[in-house]
Amino acid sequence: MKNRCRTAFALFALSLFGAAGVAGAQAYPDRSIRLVVPFAPGGGTDLTARAIAQKLSEALGKPVMVDNRGGAGGVIGADLVAKAAPDGYTLVMGTPGSMTINPNLRKNMPYDTLRDFAPITQTTISPFILVVHPSLPVSTVKGLIALAKRRPGAINFGTAGNGSVAHLAAEQFKAMTGVQITHVPYKGSSQSLIDLLAGQVQMVFENLPVVLPHIRAGKLRVLAVGTRTRSALLPEYPTVAEAGVPGYEASTAFGMLAPAKTPKEIIGRLNREVVKILRSAEIKASFGALGLEPVGGTPEQYAEHLRAELARYAKVIKTAGIRIE
Repeated sequence: MKNRCRTAFALFALSLFGAAGVAGAQAYPDRSIRLVVPFAPGGGTDLTARAIAQKLSEALGKPVMVDNRGGAGGVIGADLVAKAAPDGYTLVMGTPGSMTINPNLRKNMPYDTLRDFAPITQTTISPFILVVHPSLPVSTVKGLIALAKRRPGAINFGTAGNGSVAHLAAEQFKAMTGVQITHVPYKGSSQSLIDLLAGQVQMVFENLPVVLPHIRAGKLRVLAVGTRTRSALLPEYPTVAEAGVPGYEASTAFGMLAPAKTPKEIIGRLNREVVKILRSAEIKASFGALGLEPVGGTPEQYAEHLRAELARYAKVIKTAGIRIE
């Protein structure tokens, strides 16, 4: 009899706990939300986060505050969220650097991307564009490959630094084409771009928003775009895969994540609201002007994207022998 009573009481307690959890999720949010951007203000991640945060504040009826926590290629800000309470009040904008590149480069990562985060949705994708200085006598990807093979090591490519997305985009190109081009790392995209415009380096793989004004001004020549499909902003230019390197892909994908073990009801609510924002005409127009393409999708789809990118970057990094000291 005693055992039956204990069992009944335990089931009753569990039901109350479950009901409280559901009620808590239904009441979400009841205070402000912090959206961590693991980079300094003004970059692509920050611009994406602020546009979404403003609309999400309106949708949820509570402030969504952007908190810039830069450092270590996005690792510092991401780690802060990985260790935050899983209650939906601390979120992070995920980037390749913080979620899929550094986990393959650094030996002592403070978090595991797939274990310590709960994906909400992929937010945007920014195509990487293969551009060259007008003085380089090529106008196609095949022409670039032919020139690089005739002059091994003579063509320099600039990047935002060793292990950056731009660096890996170029290393992937090298591995898939067999060309020898010389890496010139800088401390950021802006410095790399300055030297490209001056002709000190001859080519870069760079995010579309960074190079778009210079393309439109005729200061840089586009050879191809890195995404699987052509860019809506530059539809006249082929993808790298179309232009002679089948299977090539390079882009920067942003997404929103919460700490692992955040209740599914909260993840679902955030997913629905953010996807609705991404599908709005206003956001499509504002992101399009920046060279960003809204994505959306389910948490499961974003999780699969992260798994695939972790595997892809692992292969590129191993093939290129990239090390971070």
